[in-house]
Amino acid sequence: MNGDGIKFVDTTIRDGHQSLWAENMTTGMMLPVAERMDRAGFDAIELISSSHLKKCVRELKEDPWARVKLMRQRVTRTPLRLNAGRFSAFDITPKSMYRLFMERMAANGIREARISEEWNELEGWRWKTEVARDVGINPVLNLIYSVSPKHTDEYFAQRTRDAASLEVNRLCLKDPGGLLTPDRVKTLVPIVFENANGIAVELHTHCTTGLGPLCCLEAVKLGIKIVNTALPPLSDGSSNPSLFNVAKNLRALGYPTLIDEEVLKPVSEHFTFIAKREGFPIGMPLEYDYTQYQHQIPGGMISNLRHQLRKVGLEHRIDQALQETMQVRAELGYPIMVTPLSQFVGSQAAINVIVGERYKEVTDQIIQYALGYWGREGAELLDPTVKAKILDRPRAKEWAQWQPPEQTVAEVRKKMNAEAVSDEELLLRWNLSVEEIETMRAAGAPKEYLTARQPLINLIDALSKRTDYRQIVIQKGEMVVSLNRGSTST
Repeated sequence: MNGDGIKFVDTTIRDGHQSLWAENMTTGMMLPVAERMDRAGFDAIELISSSHLKKCVRELKEDPWARVKLMRQRVTRTPLRLNAGRFSAFDITPKSMYRLFMERMAANGIREARISEEWNELEGWRWKTEVARDVGINPVLNLIYSVSPKHTDEYFAQRTRDAASLEVNRLCLKDPGGLLTPDRVKTLVPIVFENANGIAVELHTHCTTGLGPLCCLEAVKLGIKIVNTALPPLSDGSSNPSLFNVAKNLRALGYPTLIDEEVLKPVSEHFTFIAKREGFPIGMPLEYDYTQYQHQIPGGMISNLRHQLRKVGLEHRIDQALQETMQVRAELGYPIMVTPLSQFVGSQAAINVIVGERYKEVTDQIIQYALGYWGREGAELLDPTVKAKILDRPRAKEWAQWQPPEQTVAEVRKKMNAEAVSDEELLLRWNLSVEEIETMRAAGAPKEYLTARQPLINLIDALSKRTDYRQIVIQKGEMVVSLNRGSTST
């Protein structure tokens, strides 16, 4: 897989199931195909992000650290990658805890991290890059794309220069909302290259508006040699473009592709089997939707917005809430609609619609935002009238006296009464209760997910769930399997 050609970063087992399966892919679903994915020639395989920690423990009853260790045992050639924005998306976390998080990811086998700073802000990039390098992780800086009067060509030129000044090996033009169009790619990619100081650039886009695959092709024509793709059924929809589709079209355009698709076809079959068996969505190409460029709410967040309105009997006002989202975003200074800023905007819009008066009630995060705790740029660009309304309340005066905590790990341990636990356990306890972690531990180690490639085992598994028999005997040649209530014998 050496030589010139287009390289691919796989996002199937990170962004793919985060976008389409609500992070419900278990470690056991990944393990049977890990070695195949490793042999395919990917430039990197994205495995995990901080948001997966809660999901793994609380809902999947799995240890996320075991996920990284087990995958590293099977993926020995390809760098495993972390998506590293914040350690805890909706908390202002001490830098010491972010460093510890990165240390443990490196210790367990993560070799690369795509580092996000939700404001594309140099200071945030700088310290996260230093942490990554200190712990032995190769940083890839995300230059996040957005659409607003603020996000001009000069904006992206300057932010690219800022990122390049940190002398990383790779930049990533990241389009989390699927907002890029082929026409915008034609104007934006040359600007990024002109200001990247020779640093390689990869493209990460989504298919939310149906244009992701076309944007990949246009980007390659302009010189990008690394694209992020997912494998069906975890591509398309609100996920990333399909590897098979992008690779086929690139070859038709005359570009060699450095990937072994034959090795990956059974991987796609494996995940398709799981999707059908578990009732998970299968990614399909979406129709073009111009309203996505107006409200810019990520797909998963729209369902959250509906849920908030449904709880108070106002689901029929979803269109009003989307309109309100657009206005709130403008008043907050056009933050990029990524976690956590997109959730701040969407939640405040929903509150404004539910209460019936704009900013009469606000979340603590919106107060913190106005005070600059979630980025200096947000506080500076916030509409002055709205800012005054947000801060004219007793709760805002309380937050104005608060100082973001910068405790050491030892101080965090003492405060949490966790002096005796491991670093990995401490990181879990920051986000989860002890009871939730104990319940996860009691569930045992991750179990490999059985697919159609083990038909007899699948048959036994299905029959074992039946209660309307006393005995079932399966015979093939000299092999006999007898199922009796309460026991299995051969």
